[in-house]
Amino acid sequence: MSLSSKLPQGIAARQVARPVPLRETVYEAILELIITGELKPGQHLVEKELAELLGVSRQPVREALQWLQKDEWVDLRPGYGAFVHSPTPDEADQLLSVRTLLEAESARLAALNSTKEGVAVLKQVHKRGVQALKADDIDEVVAANAELHALITEMSGNKILKEIAAQVARRVRWYHTPVAKSRGKKSWDEHAALIDAIGKGEADRAAQLMREHTEHTRETYLTKNSEG
Repeated sequence: MSLSSKLPQGIAARQVARPVPLRETVYEAILELIITGELKPGQHLVEKELAELLGVSRQPVREALQWLQKDEWVDLRPGYGAFVHSPTPDEADQLLSVRTLLEAESARLAALNSTKEGVAVLKQVHKRGVQALKADDIDEVVAANAELHALITEMSGNKILKEIAAQVARRVRWYHTPVAKSRGKKSWDEHAALIDAIGKGEADRAAQLMREHTEHTRETYLTKNSEG
């Protein structure tokens, strides 16, 4: 009989936590710099400079860049090095279109499953986003926007929907950052109407408002980048 079979279930199931490998920490750090726009699309990524910035050796940076290339955040060009990926209009259009489908359904289900406590939290995040916009704190605007949408997906009660939405959330945040300021007050007015519909349990209205809201962001991003 094995040792695990002799132990109480709670103890037998417990495992010693393993430290996160350094390359994963470096991956997350570089990815955050990309998402926030500190490392811009097309920017050359020099291993030595990144290693010095993050206070690590070049090896975990090299490994992290390989992972980022696999996940299409970085382009590795033989003979030239690593560069932040520059999304094409088609890539953005496809991702943001899928986001519209996912989040419209999230809003519909959230309206059916909303609670007073949950709606109160949405209103708090909304207030924070509006205050950040007034203060011209775009990083906080983007963070509040991402949190608000994540909370609505959480409120949907659909675990699979939540998992799928989470897969695209970071890249959506990357696309949203350049247009957060230009979307401005209109975006947060749309959020307010959406929260109102969710709070009243108006499922179809919530879905339509979310669909229109995410489409406005998609159109703003594509217009901005076609002009650039």
